[in-house]
Amino acid sequence: MNTNGRYSRSRTLFRDAQSVIPGGVNSPVRAFRGVGGTPPYVQSAAGAYVMDEDGNRYLDFVGSWGPMIVGHTHPAVLEAVQETLKRGFSFGAPTAGESRFARMIIERVPSVEMVRLVNSGTEATMSALRLARAATGRDLLVKFAGCYHGHADPFLVAAGSGTLDIGVPDSPGVPKAVAAGTLIARFNDLESVDALLQAHPGRVAAIIVEPVGGNAGCIPPVPGFLEGLRRLCDAQGSLLIFDEVMTGFRVARGGAAELYDIRPDLITFGKVVGGGFPIGAYAGPSSIMRQVAPSGPVYQAGTLSGNPVAVSAGIATLELLDQEAYRTLEALGQHVEDGLTRAIREGGWPMVVQRVGSMFTPFFRSEPVRNVDDASDADMPRFRTFFHAMLGRGYYLAPSAYECSFLSLAHTRETLNGFLESAVGVLTGIMQTERV
Repeated sequence: MNTNGRYSRSRTLFRDAQSVIPGGVNSPVRAFRGVGGTPPYVQSAAGAYVMDEDGNRYLDFVGSWGPMIVGHTHPAVLEAVQETLKRGFSFGAPTAGESRFARMIIERVPSVEMVRLVNSGTEATMSALRLARAATGRDLLVKFAGCYHGHADPFLVAAGSGTLDIGVPDSPGVPKAVAAGTLIARFNDLESVDALLQAHPGRVAAIIVEPVGGNAGCIPPVPGFLEGLRRLCDAQGSLLIFDEVMTGFRVARGGAAELYDIRPDLITFGKVVGGGFPIGAYAGPSSIMRQVAPSGPVYQAGTLSGNPVAVSAGIATLELLDQEAYRTLEALGQHVEDGLTRAIREGGWPMVVQRVGSMFTPFFRSEPVRNVDDASDADMPRFRTFFHAMLGRGYYLAPSAYECSFLSLAHTRETLNGFLESAVGVLTGIMQTERV
């Protein structure tokens, strides 16, 4: 690792970018507002590592915010993409790969019978919401504080992710009339959901939820929460939408729907499903999905939807993710969780580690985190100190206390042992310094 002027080129690039790109970045969390300092400008990546413009090499726990579940530039994915590129980049016409890809998703998720491909997670969620409103003839939406479903207007109310770090939980530019159609409940609190449904009988089109909270840090559902949402939707005639842009094909072969044995009415996908390329999808039973144009009246379109390059990357990635792959990812996740938890217990540090599969977050608070209020109660200055100390040692964690870190099949117990050793050393130093 280059220790002389460690971030000098990144610092120059970041300064220059701010004159031509708002905030210098094209997605807010990349600006390091939650941790301060200069974001490393990544030059290349391979396996479990990324290299920045200053020659620094990092064990990567961001993984492009989740998609790189098989590792960066995996040979099978790279070969699939290169073969597709030889035949063309985009056609604006159907390709055989789209149907093959859709069938792969259908085979993995029991509640899915039809799939519509789009270009991003945001497109997937906004399209699923439109479809839910059309299918039910209702307008209202229930979402959960701290859950992020992309930047479409109805979702930017009590949103999580980057909005928490930059202090704009309700974005300017969202019309009041649109915001009024979004009702806010507390994650892991069924009573708050029931109260909203009772207050607006017969008016809620859908409840949308991250089945595992991922945009206020990794927050698992408490036992009975997701099952309760299913029952409430059934009783009220509302649709249940699982936003699996983060968890889809990451936490299990069939995503969180399989992991928790729940059958949502609609599911949205992104990230892993594209193998690192821009893509999204929304999916569900044919009785609902056939209402989407041109089969039905619910309009949604996209020039680059079903892009052959992204589809080929998605197919190659899903082909690599068999049951053995998920057993490996679970073992790696358990190894990280056990190592950090043991160190926390032995050190008596006010911390908890929360994990589902290969996604995890260390929270600097003593009690478990069950919702965004708990996450906001964590010690942010300690997290920032920990983050930068680990970055300086070559470990690139999520640069926000409100985000998850991710493991991939390219990580190994050996590389993770180095991470754990460094983490324990950093945490010991932080706590000792504070006691002095």
